[in-house]
Order: sequence, then structure tokens, then C-alpha cells
Amino acid sequence: MKRAVRALTARRPRALSSLLVALGLTAGGLAAWAGQDWYAAAHDGTAAYAEQRDRALAAGEQAVLNLNTLDHRDVDQGLDLWESSTTGELHEQLSAGRDEFADQVREAKTVTTARVLSGAVTELDDRAGRARVLVALRVTVKAADGAGTDKDSRMLGELTRTGGRWKLSALGQAPVGGAPTG
Repeated sequence: MKRAVRALTARRPRALSSLLVALGLTAGGLAAWAGQDWYAAAHDGTAAYAEQRDRALAAGEQAVLNLNTLDHRDVDQGLDLWESSTTGELHEQLSAGRDEFADQVREAKTVTTARVLSGAVTELDDRAGRARVLVALRVTVKAADGAGTDKDSRMLGELTRTGGRWKLSALGQAPVGGAPTG
């Protein structure tokens, strides 16, 4: 009987040691797997692409909002904002027609404000620094007599990354409705 008890107590430390070694190896394997998975995620180009897409969308929405907001009482500040939101041919067009447009807004005494309803990046070429956005917005125009009108519109914008920032390089109305069916 004493021999059986000694054999049993001798097996317990070995079994406990074996169990601890197995648990240690399992924990080490899981840590290695998790580390490899983390490394792969941290160096995945998809995250960087998504970040650029989000930056382009935010800049596009803000620029479209800027170009649809103007107050006759401070036209110069509004037009400065327009110019700082644009680049390329669009920027040149706005700069060239600035004085004439400012006179028209002051004479009409209008206040135009806009609110972005939704937006999406429809195309992104991160390497070339070009993107396209579709922005839905509600534009409110208040006339000198205080009467206001709301208009919902969809704008298509082209963005160009310049100096590390996304700026509008083209802007136009998005077509509304589908193609005719026959």
C-alpha cells in the first residue's frame, strides 16, 4: 500500500509539470499567431487606402459645402474660402470672375448656406492624387426681403491632392434620374 501511495504522489508532480509545459507551449503559440496577425494588419495597404478615401471624402464634402455658401455682407471672405478650397482650372475660373461675381452678390444681397446630406467617394487613385466625390446637399438661399428657398442638389466633384491636401479641381451638377428605357 505504501508503495502505491508513493507511486501516485510521484506521478502528480510529473503530470502537473507536463500540464504546465503544454499550457506554456499553447500560450506561446497563440501569442506568436496573434503577433503575426497584428503585424499583417498593421502593414496592410487596405488600411492606408481607406484612410486616404476618408480624407478625400471629408475634403470633398467641405469644399462642396464651401462653394455653396456665400454671404453678401462678407463676400470677400467667402470668395477667399472658395479659392482656398480649389485648384487647377476651377481655381483659375473662380479667380478670374471674382470681382464681377462679388458685385452681383452684393447687388442681389443674398445669403446662401448649404448643409451636406450625404457624400461618397466614387473613384480614388491614391498614387495619382485624384479622386471623385458625389455630394448631396441642401442649399438655402435667403433674399434681401428675408424670403428663403431650399433646394436639394447632387454635386459631382473632382479632387486633386496638392501640397498634401485634397482640393476641388472640378465641380458640376450630378445628373438626376435614370436613363430612359425603351
